[in-house]
Amino acid sequence: MLFSKILLAYDGSKASNKALDRAIELAQATPGSIIEVIHAFDFPRVFIGEGLAPIPASVNKDYYDLAEQTVEEAKKKLSESGVDFHVKMVQGAPAETILKYAKDHESDVIVIGSRGLGGIREFVLGSVSHNVVQHARIPVLVIK
Repeated sequence: MLFSKILLAYDGSKASNKALDRAIELAQATPGSIIEVIHAFDFPRVFIGEGLAPIPASVNKDYYDLAEQTVEEAKKKLSESGVDFHVKMVQGAPAETILKYAKDHESDVIVIGSRGLGGIREFVLGSVSHNVVQHARIPVLVIK
């Protein structure tokens, strides 16, 4: 099956790097295709009782810097592959952001790693990929 608009959800994890490799293979199999990479990130939130505790600006900057570094890693690998691509960093809840982007940009397929980064998120059987699979209206290729 050939796809011309491939949406890759990328977070820098081992599984998303495998997904990046697979997206490149898909793009190389279809001349004129494009990989649209989205890196969805969110700033940390701390709740105390019913309120939201303020997070120091330096912590938010660290999260943003890490997101930029992750995007640069994807750009480097994609540039070396010779495929057409766009990379975008979007702030928001990852699953919802990926699904909205896919719909708004009329993607043909979503390629996503089975598990992302981070402790609790990994514990919940790839909650982002699971959510994307459950709610996507287009094919989703989950890479292990």
